[in-house]
Amino acid sequence: MMMREFPRPVHAADGATGAAALGDLPEWDLSDLYAGPDAPEIERDLGWLESECKAFATDYEGRLAGLDAAAFLECVQRYERIDVVAGRLMSFAGLRYHQNTTDAERAKFVADMQDRITTYTTPLVFFSLEVNRIEDAAMEALFAADAALARYKPVFDRLRAMRPYQLSDELERFLHDQSTVGAAAWNRLFDETMAALEFDVDGEALGLESTLNLLTDPERSRREAAARALAAVFSDRTRLFARVHNTLAKEKEIEDRWRKMPTPQTGRHLANHVEPEVVQALRDAVVDAYPRLSHRYYALKAKWMGLERLEIWDRNAPLPIEPPKTVDWQTARETVMNAYSEFSPKMAEIAEPFFERGWIDAGVKPGKAPGAFAHPTVTEVHPYIMLNYLGKPRDVMTLAHELGHGVHQVLAAGQGELLSATPLTLAETASVFGEMLTFRRLLANAATQAERKTLLAGKVEDMINTVVRQIAFYDFECKLHEARRGGELTPDDINALWMSVQAESLGPVFNFMDGYETFWTYIPHFVHSPFYVYAYAFGDGLVNALYAVYEESGPEFRDKYFDMLRAGGSKHHKELLAPFGLDASDPAFWDKGLSMISGMIDELEAMEG
Repeated sequence: MMMREFPRPVHAADGATGAAALGDLPEWDLSDLYAGPDAPEIERDLGWLESECKAFATDYEGRLAGLDAAAFLECVQRYERIDVVAGRLMSFAGLRYHQNTTDAERAKFVADMQDRITTYTTPLVFFSLEVNRIEDAAMEALFAADAALARYKPVFDRLRAMRPYQLSDELERFLHDQSTVGAAAWNRLFDETMAALEFDVDGEALGLESTLNLLTDPERSRREAAARALAAVFSDRTRLFARVHNTLAKEKEIEDRWRKMPTPQTGRHLANHVEPEVVQALRDAVVDAYPRLSHRYYALKAKWMGLERLEIWDRNAPLPIEPPKTVDWQTARETVMNAYSEFSPKMAEIAEPFFERGWIDAGVKPGKAPGAFAHPTVTEVHPYIMLNYLGKPRDVMTLAHELGHGVHQVLAAGQGELLSATPLTLAETASVFGEMLTFRRLLANAATQAERKTLLAGKVEDMINTVVRQIAFYDFECKLHEARRGGELTPDDINALWMSVQAESLGPVFNFMDGYETFWTYIPHFVHSPFYVYAYAFGDGLVNALYAVYEESGPEFRDKYFDMLRAGGSKHHKELLAPFGLDASDPAFWDKGLSMISGMIDELEAMEG
């Protein structure tokens, strides 16, 4: 799932506020996957999965190296079919669970489904192990002999990148088998704990989603009350969250050590099909830019707000010139769809079914899961988008973002199950581009200088959250995993690591209230997807560079752009960016994207003159 750091789930008490003003919010229709949890097709597919996994192992285990190209292709296609059926089952169970993580039946259903699918697919573990024992020359000969098989070469290139870190067959089976009681169990504990949290804000019990939402409230006292409520609850539970992080980091360290991975980040870089030096160049460019980006912008914001210093609850405050605004669902839909259509009617055509066919779940509801994501399900169905839509202008950008993911996933589905998934570094491209299209349209239509200033400032803040904040998160994770290698970390240890990156990234204009040191506790990516966060900064920098090419090149850009999205995971980032004259391995590449942000801050500063 393409998840994004956004506010979290709510409870019944806080979901209804202002809901009528938002209009009729869509809900998922999951029947394209299965009619319901009791649908006979579920047991049918589980039965097929169990028997086919056994048959696959019987037919191929110990024989892969001896297959000719035609037989190897048939093997790959059978493996892909298994992937589709397992993915369909888990998508249905997972999406139902995300609709209400506090519902015991849904939690049991997803856990049981995960257990059964893990058990059924354990016989497949041999596949990657045997593939990685085939000599390079033999693999190349197979690809050369059959064009249909050669299409799958990128899958095997990524798989074989793990060859140096592969364990014995028995150990790999063990790791696969016990996965449901390892990281997955701690992930569930985190999610269910977060979904159940309540925060007392001025005597009102709110869930995390609505409490975080108050950090953008026009009333400063309301923002402060929300921040202090968050700090109080997080501080009370730091021991639990420290246990989650200690356990997951230690589990990762053990597996990395057995696999002889050189760094905690190696596995993520391999999964993203990106070179460590490219990520390091991105990280270094962003950290070097802190003074001219976040430090400079927040100093401007303090001036606008008439403050010598900003408190942490002022970071996402609306500007004093910005009137409070609630955007109803229909307006949000039209805003995003018009921006998409202006770029290409084809893009709007792909996006339309999301609104019309129950592919979006937008409302804030009791027990609903964190923030926003787009889940591709499987290539023979379609993606589903989850939002927690509260009518904030930023929620419109979230819709543009997740709809971009959805369009990308629809286009990439033509690659088939094994080749459609895009590495995380490129998976954020279409989403951030969708945001940029929406922002540029709003900016072009700004009626006054004040409206232009508000839009620019909002976009700068979003980009700082996407680039500066996520790289600070990445640095925090790097420090956390490195420190955990030296022993158990106390809550105070983790708090200190958090504050070290927050002070550096946000700059000298901020005061940090007591309790802010615990705000690492609610970030889901640290738990679910270690080191995922740099993908956001990667995607933002990439899109800034792409958008500059779009402005220079005109209509022919669109065809190249759609070709890039259609490619899914079938090409490396160098191949995908080459038609645009871009190269992410060039250290100067990242400065182009960062200069777009600093240019917007230049314009905001000029407005002060």
